[in-house]
Amino acid sequence: MARSQTVAVALVMTIGILWGLNWPAVKFILGSIPPWTFRALAFTLGALLLAIIARRAGEDLRVESQDRNPMAVASLLTVFGFNVFTAFGQLLTETSKAAIIAFTMPMWAALFAVIFLGEKFSLNRLASLLLGMAGLATLLATDASSFIDHPAGFLFMLGAAISWAAGTVLLKARDWTIAPLARSAWLVGVSAIPAWAGAVLFEQPWMLSLPNASVLAVFAFHVVGPVALCYAAWVSLVSRLPASTAAIGTLLIPVVGVLSSSLLLGDVLTLNKIIALGLIVSSVALTFVQPMQSRR
Repeated sequence: MARSQTVAVALVMTIGILWGLNWPAVKFILGSIPPWTFRALAFTLGALLLAIIARRAGEDLRVESQDRNPMAVASLLTVFGFNVFTAFGQLLTETSKAAIIAFTMPMWAALFAVIFLGEKFSLNRLASLLLGMAGLATLLATDASSFIDHPAGFLFMLGAAISWAAGTVLLKARDWTIAPLARSAWLVGVSAIPAWAGAVLFEQPWMLSLPNASVLAVFAFHVVGPVALCYAAWVSLVSRLPASTAAIGTLLIPVVGVLSSSLLLGDVLTLNKIIALGLIVSSVALTFVQPMQSRR
């Protein structure tokens, strides 16, 4: 039992590290592959890998009729909406700042759970919301005039956080008949359809030249790690782990994202970013306090 829990903690921490490193990886890839084409390719290859993993685990990939429409909506929110918004957002703002904004997701998820699932609006959730808002305000205060003149990057990232949060609430609100790994494959695979439509309409991917070896290597990391491995591990493990354990990997993501963006992309690690990161990580941590108490 102890060994099983150790493996689970190691996997969730791996998720935190890989999804954190994914922020500078995506920024690097977007320098050579436009956003719609990038997401379409990644979703397609990631879904194939997830389907293979699910089949090897003995899971049935068939989706029952009652799960099809909810699956499509959950996919468009959790995977497609989040990833497409972040791709465009990273083209318009610093990656370190983008990671901080996107990781207000648990704050929005807690708010949506109160509105749509009837969960109690506790003092912890109120404090989480206020801390998250303070973190966003700190980022905006860094360069308010720039935000007023060019708000798109911030709004794309905020849209990504809200989309991910809404999809998460939908996933948690439903009793699915399809197993977790197979569910992950469909969540990613369905997202490939609108991504390919966007690529064909706006980017003509058949006209693009082949990226260099460095970009292809980072793209391979993105597909195998953040897309396939992380979605498989996340959907499979989170439902079986204590909230405190899941929080370890979750809290790592923006920290790793900001630090790796500073080291790998040269994003300046300003005092405002550090304060905003601290406020938002604290906001995320508070979202896990109530579930931990309810388990006692």
